[in-house]
Amino acid sequence: MSLPVLFHRAASAEFVEASTWYEGKRRGLGIEFITEIERRILLASSDPLQFAVVHEDVRRVVAKRFPYSVYLPYKREPHCCVGGLSWQ
Repeated sequence: MSLPVLFHRAASAEFVEASTWYEGKRRGLGIEFITEIERRILLASSDPLQFAVVHEDVRRVVAKRFPYSVYLPYKREPHCCVGGLSWQ
């Protein structure tokens, strides 16, 4: 069972900005970035405990190929997993 993931407003804006920037660098790269971040989020929402705790209850999921991480506060509540995105 996957937990629902809600993006903080700032993380959502950064996600859009980063995907636009990558698309401007090479056609299709923005889509590849979106796909990679979505993969990481799906993985984290299905099993958040597999990722390292970086601060109190916050877990970090590192993207492959792109210098971004998804940060997930996880409090063992089966209905909430809130995502944030940050450039490394």
